[in-house]
Amino acid sequence: MATNHSQTAGAAFPENPEDLLPEDSVLSLDEYLAMLAAVGHRTRYEVLYRLVHSGDMSPTELADAIDIDDSTLHYHLNKLVDVGLVEKRQHTERGADGLYTYYRATVFGEVTLTSGVDELIRGEAAFEAMYDSSTEE
Repeated sequence: MATNHSQTAGAAFPENPEDLLPEDSVLSLDEYLAMLAAVGHRTRYEVLYRLVHSGDMSPTELADAIDIDDSTLHYHLNKLVDVGLVEKRQHTERGADGLYTYYRATVFGEVTLTSGVDELIRGEAAFEAMYDSSTEE
């Protein structure tokens, strides 16, 4: 059964979803949707979750935390980097040879996680508590 929700909380929504984007939007609707699709995979969600809630991490730290092999991790990291949810950083450490690589969530990654999937999960808990018939009043 289809419903027509032309207004929510007094705000009118445009007929074309692309019209939701600000006039000077940095990203297209397709790029936003690609971000949501990327975080929809369990491993990528877990990687982004760790980066948002634990801060910058090296590939070794991420692989250990999530318990996946290196090649699988890098495949998923590349997907997250490609859509702009995570950025790869490299720097040299004093007295060490080579580059130290670590990953961190971008602003888009933080917002997608905390206002997206995490918010949905919190919403379910609130909904469950609201309609829990086992509590006495």
